[in-house]
Amino acid sequence: MTEYRNFIDGVFVRGDEDSFANRFPTTGEAIGEVRAASRAQVDAAVGAARAALKGPWGKLSIPDRVGLLRKLADGISARCDEFLSAEIRDTGKPISIASHIDIPRGAANFNVFADQVQTLSTESFSMPTPDGAGALNYAVRTPRGVIAVICPWNLPLLLMTWKVAPALACGNTVVVKPSEETPATATLLGEVMNAVGIPASVYNVVHGLGPGSTGEFLTTHPDVDGITFTGETATGEKIMSAAARGVRPVSLELGGKNAGIVFDDADFEKTMEGIGRACFANTGQVCLGTERLYVQRGIFERVADGLAQKARGYRLGDPFDKATTMGPVISEEHRRKVLRYYDRAKSEGAEVLAGGGIPDMQGYEGGYWVEPTVWAGLPPDSGVVTDEIFGPCTHLTPFDDDEEAIALANGSPYGLATTIWTESLNRAHRTAAAIEVGITWVNCWFLRDLRTPFGGSKRSGIGREGGVHSMEFYSELRNVCVKL
Repeated sequence: MTEYRNFIDGVFVRGDEDSFANRFPTTGEAIGEVRAASRAQVDAAVGAARAALKGPWGKLSIPDRVGLLRKLADGISARCDEFLSAEIRDTGKPISIASHIDIPRGAANFNVFADQVQTLSTESFSMPTPDGAGALNYAVRTPRGVIAVICPWNLPLLLMTWKVAPALACGNTVVVKPSEETPATATLLGEVMNAVGIPASVYNVVHGLGPGSTGEFLTTHPDVDGITFTGETATGEKIMSAAARGVRPVSLELGGKNAGIVFDDADFEKTMEGIGRACFANTGQVCLGTERLYVQRGIFERVADGLAQKARGYRLGDPFDKATTMGPVISEEHRRKVLRYYDRAKSEGAEVLAGGGIPDMQGYEGGYWVEPTVWAGLPPDSGVVTDEIFGPCTHLTPFDDDEEAIALANGSPYGLATTIWTESLNRAHRTAAAIEVGITWVNCWFLRDLRTPFGGSKRSGIGREGGVHSMEFYSELRNVCVKL
């Protein structure tokens, strides 16, 4: 049993509140204990972060900060096996995924934003004045201050460092609250922070739950200057409400019910490979995943059969076995949610093309397993088609023409991502421009250039992160006007 402690002012501290179990989703067994931070400990973490802004960290030059960020990236890579094991034990995801995406990208984020901060520019303007002397305006970029980083459980290290890296690059300090389901890698990163010489109090970690616990203590804290959150929309609304007190800015990447569109001129093999990943990668626990798939009528049966074969082809099992291609969902509670939608689809008369239940997992019966699932035949107002399920499942609907496909894709209160499959250049550009989402992929999925804007529209979030867009959130511009 591993005990996960809070990391406050450079020291690991046992939480003062009640403890809860950290469970291995593959088997359901308790593998660790987490003791939640009290309000006083959250106060201490925020206070330490505030003090660090005035200490050695606040006095570092950009080249010095960049050097430390690169050491962090190297420090994670040097302990890759430890981070990999911790992430797999927290999430149950296969090593084939975590070793390729989670840990390398978690380290790379520090290098990406180290590069970004060195080339970050501001504006300057010369202006006339009545006396003819003129004036010069220029902008100074300053850290926003203490940033609360609220992390999800589906990609714990990757999405945590996606926020921490640009925050530190801009000279801020952070207090991180990882998901209660996945405490390990945020805690382990504290050891790396100390090892590479990040000043104490720059990076702090507080463990616990949300409402009435650590999450609420942190997001309502008056000395927090900004809040960044990735997670479900309902939680994002509560955080936004909390941030209104004190007029703190928020960056929210929230839920989605993402649509994919397959036109009849798409390359079938490329489409099946891409759509299979979009629907089932990480056991469907990807905010950018495709849970609604619209297929042009002439190829509907072929695509439906192909996707069902993809679903049946996954190998479920030991996440430390490189041959395993799909793991469990994160928790028993989340499995119950996913299975409720599986039952609802059946009760509403869905055609179950693949899956739809619990797999037979001998030796792993206590784990949180569900079958990768493909449906068809439900109306557009079914909750299975409209609600974010966040499991390895998708529903297929036929369409006849481009306008109908666009209308179906836009018929959702969410607007995070979409993926379009066509060999027509004109159709690709026209459709991409018409879909109301923050991110559109054409003939690909989850292909990310980290310099580009990332975020959702409608109920899928507020703000953009990535590249210079992250820097805009994690810093403030102050204008200086000099009379010449």
